[in-house]
Amino acid sequence: MRFSAATTAERLLPERLASAVQPWLRHADELFLATDERGEAGRMSVIAFAIRIVNAAIAFISQVLLARWMGSFEYGIFVLVWVTMIILGNLACFGFHTSVIRFIPEYRERGMWAEMRGILFASRVFTLLSSTAVAGVGLAGLWWFSPSLESYYVVPFYLGLICLPMITLSDTLQGISRANAWALSALSPTYLVRPILILLFMATALALGFSPDAKTAITAAILATYATTLWQLVTVSTRADQRAEPGPRRYLPRAWIAVSMPIFLVEGFFFLLTNADVLMVGRFMAPDDVAIYYAAVKTLALVHFVYFAVKTGAAQRYARISHGSGAEELSDFARETVSWTFWPSLFMALVVLAIGDPMLRLFGPGFEAGYPLLFVLVIGVVARAAVGPAESLLTMTGNQNVCAVVFAVTLALNVALNFALIPSYGLWGAALATSLAMVVEACALALVVWKKLGIVMMIFVPAHQNGKS
Repeated sequence: MRFSAATTAERLLPERLASAVQPWLRHADELFLATDERGEAGRMSVIAFAIRIVNAAIAFISQVLLARWMGSFEYGIFVLVWVTMIILGNLACFGFHTSVIRFIPEYRERGMWAEMRGILFASRVFTLLSSTAVAGVGLAGLWWFSPSLESYYVVPFYLGLICLPMITLSDTLQGISRANAWALSALSPTYLVRPILILLFMATALALGFSPDAKTAITAAILATYATTLWQLVTVSTRADQRAEPGPRRYLPRAWIAVSMPIFLVEGFFFLLTNADVLMVGRFMAPDDVAIYYAAVKTLALVHFVYFAVKTGAAQRYARISHGSGAEELSDFARETVSWTFWPSLFMALVVLAIGDPMLRLFGPGFEAGYPLLFVLVIGVVARAAVGPAESLLTMTGNQNVCAVVFAVTLALNVALNFALIPSYGLWGAALATSLAMVVEACALALVVWKKLGIVMMIFVPAHQNGKS
């Protein structure tokens, strides 16, 4: 016998209250007790949502502690280096960490087990080798350009490149887990285990008498990343290989690359777009300003995690529906994911604006200067939530090329606006540039989804039947 929220409420709550909540609880039962793909996607989204809530709390506390331990200057250096490594690690996957989310469900649906075993093996080996090569190029480039860099950035960047292969491999293993709807395996290493270990290693280093600076923090991040990824490699690989069962592997490099490279552009442009403001602030302003801006961005992560949670749960189902079900089911589910994304995001945005000032003061003296920026930045975050995980829908339905174009244009706009506004308006310029770019991105994605798939993927806009143009 399975647990039912509606039945339990009917038994335990007063009749009037039980009647009032029954429609909501029945909907929850339909979502969480369903054994179909919709139930699987819904459960994964909720698990991802819960993990991202915990992650947001852990990340916020850890960033507060790091900022207080190091001070704004050293913390700003750490932030710029770590954000750069996360971006490079994602790019070094060359799209394989996302293309596996498309191929694995397809191969399982069609019984193509040799191809599944092939992509499971190839994706791990390829991304490890490619990221090692990128790290080597980065080390050479850093040595060549080090005379033109600020001296306080050189050693931290050298250290950061050491953990680049593990960041990339972790992203690939997360993709394999997402393709199999293993929410805990997909999210807990990156969003729970690694940030906790970074904090523990940093606290241990300080207790042993090491200097509270960016170099110590990055060393702690290296140790945490290697420990997390190696554990992830053993657990996820074992589980995925067992599910595929022993047998011969078949490799389809042309098909995989043909899909992965456009996804690489989509993910690359998206990741750069998400983090370009922090990099541009680091380009034009001092580490103290980077620290203040990043603290504001991390506070807004409480809103962002809703979008990423829904995206995590929905992507693999988009892929399955597009390869096995009708257009109507895809449209209904896409519209549903918009609601899943927008309303919780709007609620969290209001909460963050209400308590943002005291939250930023926790980082230390001067960080409250980032509070007014939240009112500008939140506009872009809510605009993105208003179209749901539209880029995942495009990527999983074979429209990754046009999605890449949208992100490329938006990224170019973001960078141009940052170049134009930061020198004159400082952090306000960065916030305004980012928010405007995110609004343009949301509108463009909604338009492309409607043109390519005939799906109205925007909150408040009524659904209606349209054919593909």
